[in-house]
Amino acid sequence: MSREEPLLAQRQSSERSSIRYAEEEDALLTGEATGRREEPRRGWRFWREIGMFAWALIATILVIVLAVVYQHEASKSQHQPKDSWGPGDKPTGKRNLIFMVSDGMGPTSLSLTRSFRQYTEGLPIDDTLVLDKHHIGQSRTRSSNSLVTDSAAGATAFSCGYKSYNGAISVLPDHSPCGTVLEAAALAGYKTGLVVTTRLTDATPACFASHANLRQYEDSIAQQEVGEHPLGRVVDLMMGGGRCHFLANSTEGSCRGDDRDLVDLASKNGFHYLQNRTAFDALNGGTEVKLPLLGLFADKDIPYEVDRRHQNDVYPSLEEMTRTALTALSDATRDSDQGFFVMIEGSRIDHAGHGNDPAAQVHEVLAYDKAFAAVLDFLEKDSTPGVVVSTSDHETGGLAAARQLHKSYPDYLWYPRVLANAKHSSEYAGNKLNAYTSGEGKDKGNKEKAAYIRDTILKQDLGIVDASDEEIESLIKPDVSTQYVFADMISRRAQIGWSTHGHSAADVNIYASSAKNAWPLTGNHENIEVGNFLADYLDLDVGAVTKRLQSSAYWTTDAEESPDLEKYSWMGDPLGSDVRVDGLDTYHHDFRKRSLTDCGCGGLH
Repeated sequence: MSREEPLLAQRQSSERSSIRYAEEEDALLTGEATGRREEPRRGWRFWREIGMFAWALIATILVIVLAVVYQHEASKSQHQPKDSWGPGDKPTGKRNLIFMVSDGMGPTSLSLTRSFRQYTEGLPIDDTLVLDKHHIGQSRTRSSNSLVTDSAAGATAFSCGYKSYNGAISVLPDHSPCGTVLEAAALAGYKTGLVVTTRLTDATPACFASHANLRQYEDSIAQQEVGEHPLGRVVDLMMGGGRCHFLANSTEGSCRGDDRDLVDLASKNGFHYLQNRTAFDALNGGTEVKLPLLGLFADKDIPYEVDRRHQNDVYPSLEEMTRTALTALSDATRDSDQGFFVMIEGSRIDHAGHGNDPAAQVHEVLAYDKAFAAVLDFLEKDSTPGVVVSTSDHETGGLAAARQLHKSYPDYLWYPRVLANAKHSSEYAGNKLNAYTSGEGKDKGNKEKAAYIRDTILKQDLGIVDASDEEIESLIKPDVSTQYVFADMISRRAQIGWSTHGHSAADVNIYASSAKNAWPLTGNHENIEVGNFLADYLDLDVGAVTKRLQSSAYWTTDAEESPDLEKYSWMGDPLGSDVRVDGLDTYHHDFRKRSLTDCGCGGLH
């Protein structure tokens, strides 16, 4: 028997070395002899190594194959045709698209309204809004010239799929028009509609059916909406407010700057005109609609929902207009190869934010939630495939469901009951006070005015019974709008906070009838991606519409080209070269302010 070698001695290389090493490792671990005196058998350890080698070889081959396949598919996806889709299998034939805009509604608006509803209706904490059940993502809202967008630039992102400057109505930073999804849909044979609770000439609806260098050009916007447009009439159904911009300035209630009668122009372009609740009710929920239809139900904006509910016999609700429009458009396309596109806006959520009025805010969001539910109900029952996508153009007010009223550490609470006690908006209360002070209370003393404010407005309209003398004094001799004073009185008592009377840069939510059908919008996106989805879902070539509009650079209202005019003069006066339309501004030191004229921002909202 030969001398045993030390366990850790260096070995010479041999064909059995790997086996010997494995046996020695086993001996070290188990304490059992290795049995090197006998010729090693090709037992399970040998075949284990062979198997492991084979498995490693197969796995390597699989990895290489999968890498090649992945690279091929990734390369192929970069060149997929425009009509390719994903998880939900976009309809290939007739389809409908409903786009909803909750103007000014940020995530906190939902939190505020959800808790308000649970409190007022005695609901459990898991009873949420309809919108809550359809949340699929968020949208980033900046414009081309500001981190804080306005409604015009926000709606241009939706309608055109491009960023533009604050104040732009479907106009690019180079002051050329961009085609909209509604215009492209109309040219492709779809029926189209606009339903809003503000003026039909306001920024959001304007961006889908008109083009203007600044949103203030509402007279021109009205003309384009009724068909005085380079592409002709592109809207089949319009419902909302803003009658004053369609009436000649010689007519009572007009706010136009000229004597043009756009109701008459609309009639010549085939529109059936409605101007009151009686005429709306005669539509029988949409079954008696004749397109094209122009419904102007208020001189300016339809009242806040918290006020409108007391005037239901005068103004239709957003839900009623939504149901009527969907029925009408569905009936009109029943025998068509194409469906319809409609934009529906809960417009005055934004106004409640501007006014910092939490009582008006929650009722506006509830009204929008009901309209969204009505759309879901329509989609479930309608035989034509369709989808609803809903988002906001921006958040307004910097709303916070919390407020620190004193220097001491605040309590963690807010009081929905304060909002529930309010029967009207601060706008309603402000208008009521202004009417009193300019009318029967004009010559009254401060004591009588104070009594009127306490008993007839604060107590009856806003549910406030503990107003201080200082608050009453601020209403008798206001330094700011009385609407702001009333809204702040409610907000402080409810412990609701606001950071601004303007907009904020907060991301806003995206909702859809189905995440499967709107899957490209799941997650966090730029607002222009929402616009791109709208066009893609309907297989529209918005770029071709842009080229067509830009070829009409010298178009005039009488539909004749006139190269003697300045290029794109039909969109209003061009902005000066010193106005920033792209790129962010810089800090101006010591909070120095600039006028709206200097910055060319295009409006208050």
